Amino acid sequence: MPIELQTIQWSGLGADEQQRLLRRPVFDQPGLAESVTDILRRVQDGGDAELLALTRQFDGVSPAALEVTQEELQAAADGLDPELREAIRDASERIEAFHRADLPRSSRLETAPGLSCEVRYHSLDPVGLYIPGGSAPLISTVLMLAIPAQLAGCTEIIMWSPPGKDGRICGEVLAAARLCGVTRVFCVGGALAIGAMAYGTESVPRCAKLFGPGNAWVTEAKQQVSQDPLGAAVDMPAGPSEVLVIADGAADPVAVAWDLMSQAEHGPDSQSILLTDDDALAAQVIEALQELAPQLPRSAILERSLSASRFIRVDSVEEAVSISNGYAPEHLIINTENAAALAASVRNAGSVFLGPWTPESLGDYCSGTNHVLPTYGWARSHGALGTGDFMRRMTFQ
Repeated sequence: MPIELQTIQWSGLGADEQQRLLRRPVFDQPGLAESVTDILRRVQDGGDAELLALTRQFDGVSPAALEVTQEELQAAADGLDPELREAIRDASERIEAFHRADLPRSSRLETAPGLSCEVRYHSLDPVGLYIPGGSAPLISTVLMLAIPAQLAGCTEIIMWSPPGKDGRICGEVLAAARLCGVTRVFCVGGALAIGAMAYGTESVPRCAKLFGPGNAWVTEAKQQVSQDPLGAAVDMPAGPSEVLVIADGAADPVAVAWDLMSQAEHGPDSQSILLTDDDALAAQVIEALQELAPQLPRSAILERSLSASRFIRVDSVEEAVSISNGYAPEHLIINTENAAALAASVRNAGSVFLGPWTPESLGDYCSGTNHVLPTYGWARSHGALGTGDFMRRMTFQ
């Protein structure tokens, strides 16, 4: 698969050309909003029966029941591969430690003689967690959502995930849900799952807030229910995955190539950007991508997403940080000799990875930080998911 890639000189572009260069892929499908509106209305009007009908229509399967039984959850946990169980335990410990340290604390202050002001934090209940389906079980997303929900004190943690070809949710995902304290699991996906969580049905509790990534249908549904007074709050706006790498001549070009592909393989509309002050590195990264991408299982996706990637030659890594702040990437990797010093100037990014030994995939799975992050430039105003997102702040005086 020939992938035509080239380096572009940033300083040789006008302001309008620079903006166009960093423009994200169009996140729009004709008729999507209207279709999602219709699905949400059908779920509101038809309840459980409509959820089953829509699942047959969109997924082509008929689950035996909407809700996974507690016995099924326990059986999945009991049958989990021991090596995978150990990996989940290790990742869970780091995620829990990091998010526990980030718990909001209630406080009280006397602002004038005889006048006390106080802030208290209360958990949200119920909360709805959406775990996408697809070609790989997203066990890590279960951990990223359920662990902070538990730490926040949520007592009703409701998880949704689409059925596979056998009409069931992947066993590893069910096992992770059981191990991480999810209280109820429903076998429904897409916009209909968002509608059920937001409005409730005969068997589904209406959730106060919805969390988790998803495709264009899920994202549109989350936006619509968040704007409806009868709907539900959502965690953050989201779009296709993205990564921006800042690298200098000291970086390993093959490692940089893998970091770029780690997000490019998510989908054909994912975006990968390299900013570097070294011509040789840019050429070597492009060469590595052209060699490695065709060998990977997701090569067809990579061929499409890498065609929209950007390789930009800047005058300095400091200029690269300035460009990155304007772009506000979901993932920012600083693979330079002075990575820690450069990081002090970072203002807009979802999650930042410093130095040559911190691949983006580490944060996706097990470093301890959360991989649910703002995309599409929303990192200018939103941050990574944390325990505080599962709580509400109330003041007293």
